[in-house]
Amino acid sequence: MSNSTSSVNTAFYITTKPKSNPHFNSTSSRFITFTSPNHHTNKPWNSWRSRRKSLSTVKNVATDQQSVAAEKEEQGVILRRDSKSIASNIKYHAEFSPSFSPEIFDLPKAYSATAQSVRDELIANWNATYDCYEKTNMKQAYYLSMEFLQGRALLNAIGNLELSGEYAEALSKMGHNLEDVARQEPDAALGNGGLGRLASCFLDSLATLNYPAWGYGLRYKYGLFKQNITTDGQEEVAEGWLEMGHPWEIIRHDVTYNVKFYGKIAMGSDGKKHWVGGETIKAFAYDVPIPGYKTKTTINLRLWSTRVTSEGFDLDAFNSGDHVKAFEAQANAEKICYVLYPGDESMEGKTLRLKQQYTLCSASLQDIVARFERRSGSSVNWEDFPEKVAVQMNDTHPTLCIPELLRILIDVKGLSWEKAWNITQRTVAYTNHTVLPEALEKWSLDLMQKLLPRHVEIIELVETELLSAIVSEYGVEDLELLEKKIQAMRILDNVELPATIKEVFAKAEVSAADTDEEKILVKLDGKSDKVEPKDKKKNSKDKSSTKKKTFFKPDPKQPKLVRMANLSIAGGHAVNGVAAIHSEIVKEEVFNDFYKMWPDKFQNKTNGVTPRRWIRFCNPDLSNIITKWTGTESWVLDTEKLAELRKFADNEDLQAEWRAAKRSNKIKAVSYIKEKTGYSVSPDAMFDVQVKRIHEYKRQLLNILGIVYRYKKMKEMSAKERKEKFAPRVCIFGGKAFATYVQAKRIVKFIVDVGATINRDSEIGDLLKVIFVPDYNVSVAEVLIPSTELSQHISTAGMEASGTSNMKFSMNGCVLIGTLDGANVEIREEVGDDNFFLFGAEAHEITKLRKERTDGKFIPDPRFQEVKAYIRSGVFGSNNYDELMGSLEGNEGYGRADYFLVGKDFPSYIECQDKVDEAYKDQKKWTRMSIMNTAGSYKFSSDRTIREYAKDIWNIEPVELP
Repeated sequence: MSNSTSSVNTAFYITTKPKSNPHFNSTSSRFITFTSPNHHTNKPWNSWRSRRKSLSTVKNVATDQQSVAAEKEEQGVILRRDSKSIASNIKYHAEFSPSFSPEIFDLPKAYSATAQSVRDELIANWNATYDCYEKTNMKQAYYLSMEFLQGRALLNAIGNLELSGEYAEALSKMGHNLEDVARQEPDAALGNGGLGRLASCFLDSLATLNYPAWGYGLRYKYGLFKQNITTDGQEEVAEGWLEMGHPWEIIRHDVTYNVKFYGKIAMGSDGKKHWVGGETIKAFAYDVPIPGYKTKTTINLRLWSTRVTSEGFDLDAFNSGDHVKAFEAQANAEKICYVLYPGDESMEGKTLRLKQQYTLCSASLQDIVARFERRSGSSVNWEDFPEKVAVQMNDTHPTLCIPELLRILIDVKGLSWEKAWNITQRTVAYTNHTVLPEALEKWSLDLMQKLLPRHVEIIELVETELLSAIVSEYGVEDLELLEKKIQAMRILDNVELPATIKEVFAKAEVSAADTDEEKILVKLDGKSDKVEPKDKKKNSKDKSSTKKKTFFKPDPKQPKLVRMANLSIAGGHAVNGVAAIHSEIVKEEVFNDFYKMWPDKFQNKTNGVTPRRWIRFCNPDLSNIITKWTGTESWVLDTEKLAELRKFADNEDLQAEWRAAKRSNKIKAVSYIKEKTGYSVSPDAMFDVQVKRIHEYKRQLLNILGIVYRYKKMKEMSAKERKEKFAPRVCIFGGKAFATYVQAKRIVKFIVDVGATINRDSEIGDLLKVIFVPDYNVSVAEVLIPSTELSQHISTAGMEASGTSNMKFSMNGCVLIGTLDGANVEIREEVGDDNFFLFGAEAHEITKLRKERTDGKFIPDPRFQEVKAYIRSGVFGSNNYDELMGSLEGNEGYGRADYFLVGKDFPSYIECQDKVDEAYKDQKKWTRMSIMNTAGSYKFSSDRTIREYAKDIWNIEPVELP
């Protein structure tokens, strides 16, 4: 990437201002607008002569405009950002910030120059925001996440800056269409699913609402992977999103931190413990501006990249021919940020993942601490740290920031354990995103001991604090109860108890033995008599021969583990779930013991999505309709205004406009599907979409089995019968299966096979199509979601924490079919029962249903058996689906017994789909349902979620720039 910050400053910004000028505006008056050369043709700006002419013009304009700007600044006049000045700015970057050859001004070059032009605008606001935070020294929130799934930045940035029209006009004059230019931008490969998309929505809302906050993540060179779909199913290749540069980022060469691994702990002459030896890499900061909507506030996403200094290159080894050894240190450092979630089947993979997590935590915490010290000036009071800093851990991946903050405070800053522990607990908070026990992170203690020896010592201290709190809470009267609580809540699993806690048990056992000398007999009337042992010698002999219970004896055959979720709860002051039902499961099941001890720590913060990207920018047709019928555009910031649409849900004019907007979006999706898959689909068919990470609990398998059953029934009918029975559908899937998740990849393969058969069946034609869209990401979602009519959110009840795509679909007028799981519960409450297609078992029934299966009491529905037999008949090709179908059979065993209850919910699912067909045939009714979904989606704005975090967890206030 070519950074041109210095050029930008000299060419576009007045870097000095008269101190006496009371009208100086830090943003508007520093921006220099340029007069565009007169081009009256639509030909691209690409000839050498015109290029040199424009260069001359830009130079002259820059000089003239600086003079004009200074004069206007003295007069207190705000300079206007119009299409002519924007065009000149874009041309300047094509000349002076080139990432492409000078001969032509094609789309990739137009994108690069346009992005850098927009970045100029952002930098002014970005710097002003940063300066304001530095000067006011208010409390700031820091959001740590392994994923930030941003999507394309160009249209979002100019939309938030309210310059969409000006940039479109400027590019039109230069021979290009803004949307064509925007499509040149690759999605930033910094995330995969809902976790990363939520984090990006939160940053958008934080900036829009003027909250002081930053995001911290890792700058993955290759992302997760790029997904190709072939006849063999999913194929993974490296994602090359950085190959053409990333104009939105700026490397901060002055912001680097050492991150250490391995080594040992030694006691220094100062009496303190020191982490010595080992391997040290450097984390370098890359900053990405995050603009708010209709505000100057532009916050920061700081991404860390890793490498070693030039000393890490072994010149002697290289010259002697051992080139691999020469690059070894560099390769070990750089690979930390190569791939999101590297495969962890091997020890090398596990080690790399743990290195990633620690790099994020260590670099971010060092940066946060340095900022706190700088803002504190000459008098640093560490007790103020929680009053100035809030750290939010997005899931358990950043959990190591707890022992890392403790390490910095104790080992580097010299604080006592008591003070450091108090400060850390008041600073850190944890968001839980899963109720799946197997998904709660656990790390090998041996691996962590090897990689992060000092942190293991600190975690042992945290464990001692936690166990002491448990003993204090439950006492020692009932040792079995105490043991049960400690087993459930402790951080270190299958590890000897700390000496102080072992002593508690030893004393309690001795005390229990002593009281056995004098038993108490409780009579029915409540009185008691002492019962003396008849033969004290015999009694004593009996006691000595009785085998004592041994508490917490580790099993040498089982691994020693560090439970990251338990560490997160113990080390922070708040734990939140991300939907009402999820938060209740967290409190009542997953972490019930913690909840009973610390009920005030637990909260709910139902997720949300930004209405800017997910309606305003990705669905302009619908946005214009909403603005027209609500009478205001303020719904973009105040989504409660969407509820006004309920008053007009039966209005025929609104319904006609609504259907026209949906059809327009469907036509765009038809073109996209043809381009990416080669399949032609009809815009007159219902668009039925399930796009999300491929996982068994999300039940893409249930969806495709329903489609297979539908297809089988169609084949058994006459053309007339099937037309009367079924509404035409395009069933669209999208999402990535993790590279080592074999069963998920089998599901992808099966969907592709089913689609290949059905889509070629001329007898069925446009009545049914099955599409798997490759490489699903934010940009694909921005095409598919506005076009969707039925959206599937069909996870096994009680297993989806929240979901956010369900919110995006509902906002865009999509009707949902789903279970009572995650945010579906709240969406259904808001949009109304009649506007949501509900099926399936409920969360409180799942345990009982699984037990029935284990006991052999489950009787599968004949239709479920029928569809499995149809698949095995070979209708979808010669592929063997035994492993896939076998997972749905049997009563117990890993990979069998239908753990996710596909067979149980199949009958109610296909019956619910019949109701969908019936409703869709009545387009007036369906359109009303669609309108009611958008009207009821107002609650699910990330603005609402962020306000709740800011008030209830972070205790931060908005800071509006002057």
